[in-house]
Amino acid sequence: MLASRRILLIIGGGIAAYKSLDLIRRLRERGASVTPVLTRAGSEFVTPLSVSALAGRNVFQDLFDLTDEAEMGHIELSRSADLIVVAPATADLMAKMAQGHADDLASTLLLATDTPVLVAPSMNVRMWDHPATQRNMKTLKEDGVAFVGPNEGDMACGEYGPGRMAEPLEIVAAIETRIAKGPLAGKRILVTSGPTHEPIDPVRYIANRSSGAQGTAIASALSALGADVIFVTGPADVQPPEGVTVVPVQTAQEMLDAVEDALPVDAGIFAAAVADWRVKSASERKLKKTKDGLPDLSFAENPDILATVCKSKEKRPDLVVGFAAETDDVLKHATAKRKRKGCDWIVANDVSPGTGIMGGSENDVTLITDDGAEDWPRLSKDQVARRLAQKIAEALA
Repeated sequence: MLASRRILLIIGGGIAAYKSLDLIRRLRERGASVTPVLTRAGSEFVTPLSVSALAGRNVFQDLFDLTDEAEMGHIELSRSADLIVVAPATADLMAKMAQGHADDLASTLLLATDTPVLVAPSMNVRMWDHPATQRNMKTLKEDGVAFVGPNEGDMACGEYGPGRMAEPLEIVAAIETRIAKGPLAGKRILVTSGPTHEPIDPVRYIANRSSGAQGTAIASALSALGADVIFVTGPADVQPPEGVTVVPVQTAQEMLDAVEDALPVDAGIFAAAVADWRVKSASERKLKKTKDGLPDLSFAENPDILATVCKSKEKRPDLVVGFAAETDDVLKHATAKRKRKGCDWIVANDVSPGTGIMGGSENDVTLITDDGAEDWPRLSKDQVARRLAQKIAEALA
């Protein structure tokens, strides 16, 4: 897929810059050519000699380098690639991109191009969570910039949380997806997946048996067809797919907030098993057994994410697909749910005891649309995902 593809790689100034060396190697293994641009701060972490040796060509660093400008001006450099990748994308680089600054070679290249851009953020967790960075990320996404990561984990500074740059192979997968000329190239699709956890107290919560496997498979299948996928997932048993923008959440309210932040999109696939209820006032301390017996828990209804999106006048996607996991009268309940929620399609499946569907590796679904109910044979969840992704591609064509 990457054979003869031209990647312009901008290496920002962060400790994760060392991963860019492996990224160059991985891209060249797949036949891509890599033109490296090293920022001044980036050169504090990796040397031009190391980058040049792995890329097999000169490193571009200075905006006013007369030799480089004579050989290939920065305007041509910014437009001769199939994709511009910024890895690591620091908070400073993201801010420059969002505000349209052009005070060095990297920011000038990013402003003077109509080439697709993919960024792999890398920064301290506090910097990532800062409202300014979140505003910049939202602006960049609205401008059509694609994201991979950041991941969550230990930081070089000793803190823990989101902000780690995606691993080189994750970035390669995202590059392949961005470059792929699939039927969903240029389409932005939201997928929700997994269960939600509604806290009772600091150690207990309400949940369900959803593994997140089906939603994960759908996100991966859509990405393979070229879509830019935003994957909002609860605490699933399976790892999220590579090459998508992962937004981890815990509760139904957090999932709704993440969904609304992701809009607008071309299509929304709501495969998450969202808890219908939550404890109205979760305890801040662990509840203890008492002589009086069971604790007195008061419940409240969770927000209806699918209905909220379907009824949105300004940001409703062109195609909304819901899921209905039922234990009896599956078609009747799923058809009623589709009408009640207002979604275009609904994927119904029987999760009654003995089917092995909930948390299993297979699914037995019926797709309900305006044209009626279409029964599918029992398939692996990956096969269901590919079949559904193809139908989505046909609908959005």
